[in-house]
Amino acid sequence: MAPKAKTGATAKPAPRLSEQRKREDGDWREKTLARVRALILTADPEMVEERKWRKPSNAMAGVPVWSHHGIVCTGEKYKKVVKMTFAKGASLKDPSGLFNSSLAGGTRRAIDVAEGEELDAKALKALIRAAVALNKSSARG
Repeated sequence: MAPKAKTGATAKPAPRLSEQRKREDGDWREKTLARVRALILTADPEMVEERKWRKPSNAMAGVPVWSHHGIVCTGEKYKKVVKMTFAKGASLKDPSGLFNSSLAGGTRRAIDVAEGEELDAKALKALIRAAVALNKSSARG
């Protein structure tokens, strides 16, 4: 018997949700999140995107959560930034210095992207791949 999906989550392959989001008109935050999504899928085509944690400010969409052998990162839109939070970011090497938020925590690390700011695509893809590798090694044992 297949396991039940968690309430409030929509477990669909990321490309389907990506196509849905492309159809929506968006401001700079939506465009930035779409760019992040494209980079994540390029880095790991097997990534799964779910929408979780619906709240009044994003009741329809929820928060995108990208997973592969566990949560890799989330993407949230705030007034002044798009925040990518890596679930195990404190355990990842970040030689390019992408992490610029949530640096004091013992587990997570985040990247805040402000309007007009460009992400280092190569560095972000390397960080995504490293997070997936960490999840895979943790899953083994």
